[in-house]
Amino acid sequence: MEISPDNILYGPFGPFKLNATILFTWLIMALLVGVSWLVTRRLSSDEQLSRGQNLLEVLVKALHDQINEIGQQRPEPYLPFIGTLFIFIATANLLAVVPGFRPPTGSLSTTTALAICVFVAVPLYGINRLGLRTYLKQYTKPTLIMLPFNIIGELSRTLALAVRLFGNVMSGTMIVAVLISIAPLFLPITMQLLGLVTGLIQAYIFAVLAMVYIASATQVQEEARPLPDD
Repeated sequence: MEISPDNILYGPFGPFKLNATILFTWLIMALLVGVSWLVTRRLSSDEQLSRGQNLLEVLVKALHDQINEIGQQRPEPYLPFIGTLFIFIATANLLAVVPGFRPPTGSLSTTTALAICVFVAVPLYGINRLGLRTYLKQYTKPTLIMLPFNIIGELSRTLALAVRLFGNVMSGTMIVAVLISIAPLFLPITMQLLGLVTGLIQAYIFAVLAMVYIASATQVQEEARPLPDD
């Protein structure tokens, strides 16, 4: 059994090789774009809302409140990025119950790409908050000696994000496969249901950690902002 969807090939297409990671990633993106278009094409402010709009508003409100609670600042600048991370990872993990589907989050290349997005977003949000010079100063705190250690910390938490998500999704897939070979009836179904819950939790944890890193960077800058004179 293949551990990673990177190793599952669907045949060469000229000089290109299509593996399960690429295929299912694009299928998820197409699904999310299609659902988004269907739900948002007839948005209404009336009292009678469609089920899709109700569900969308509940999801957006929950993400909005969670970001506000974690970051202690206006959630609007971060909602599109954090929301996209959560929805993509949650969809990929939930679709694991579909026969033949291999979640791209079970590939280290996918989780690394998502972690790199967070790695890039943290300084971008930080620089946008107060400027390049003030943001870079935090890497020299409390002393200049800490500069290499702070840089290593940034890199290590990016690696931790990628490995954590990859390990949890991959291990869940492996456990279900082993249980199917041992007890192919009721036990794998139970594990699949638990896998759905775990998939949502992993998506939530990834999004929360991303927001924690962003909030940490922007709050450091906020503390560095000079206080107005009385």
